[in-house]
Amino acid sequence: MQLGFVTAILPDYDLRQVFQTASEIGYDCVEVMCWPEWKDARRYAGVTHISAEEFTESEATTVRQMAEEFGISISALGYYPNPLTPDLEEAQKYVEHIQKVIVAARMLGVNRMNTFIGRDWKKSVDENWPRFLETWPDIIKFAEQQQVQIGIENCPMSFTQDEWPGGKNLACSPAIWKRMYEAIPSPWFGLNYDPSHLVWMHMDYLAPIRDFADRLFHVHAKDVRIDQHKLDEVGILAYPLDYHSPKLPGLGQVDWGHFFSQLNDIGYQGPVCVEVEDRAYEDSTESCLAALQQCHTYLRNFIPEEQTPLSN
Repeated sequence: MQLGFVTAILPDYDLRQVFQTASEIGYDCVEVMCWPEWKDARRYAGVTHISAEEFTESEATTVRQMAEEFGISISALGYYPNPLTPDLEEAQKYVEHIQKVIVAARMLGVNRMNTFIGRDWKKSVDENWPRFLETWPDIIKFAEQQQVQIGIENCPMSFTQDEWPGGKNLACSPAIWKRMYEAIPSPWFGLNYDPSHLVWMHMDYLAPIRDFADRLFHVHAKDVRIDQHKLDEVGILAYPLDYHSPKLPGLGQVDWGHFFSQLNDIGYQGPVCVEVEDRAYEDSTESCLAALQQCHTYLRNFIPEEQTPLSN
């Protein structure tokens, strides 16, 4: 496995600074954010470290050379919009940019792109399904042609009033994943798996590692703390952020020893990228860097750095 981080936590850094930071701390890779020029105001969104708008072979060469200079690989290109939003014109813009990011991933030789399925948050899963079937087969077919894996993150995106009640990402549970992969059985269609989202939904976060072993393309390392005293006040039907807090790995309720044990058992050899969304570490760039250092120190217990083989 390779240890990395999601570059959204360093929005004020350019790509060279991101690579340099990753190298200095000791990471192996980064998931690079590729939002378009029309920014998104959502928290942790709208960050652009590689612009896929009119990405050229020359730019791809420059990025590859920079990555090689710092000894850092790109685990995936990331872009997380809502391609099933009820505003069809807006949805089309999202789909078109997803395709641009897929092309950039192919040009870079990364061959992996992470995103959301999207959802009309005011409709049920069944009511969203026709839009899913209209939108996603063509995206996956395009990804197949580019030979780029699509990793869908399993975040429900149902945290704030404008995302309530259904959330803005359909792919939030194993039952829906099964339905997705039955509808689109392509081997290029998989998961960018984040265990923390299942914890606050009171679900088993280890079983999907076994059940979807062939769909795990990419992993996010984020922890979560359920604040029981708050849950007792507001109940499970409240906004999720009213009773849970995203945390750095090791500061929440994910058992990372068990988590990595399961990844080892299925033979997972891909990237595991820290996604920093802990509000205790976001008041300054220095705090964000401290978070990345702390996560690296902790997770190296489970993903050791490559060592030179011992001679006999």
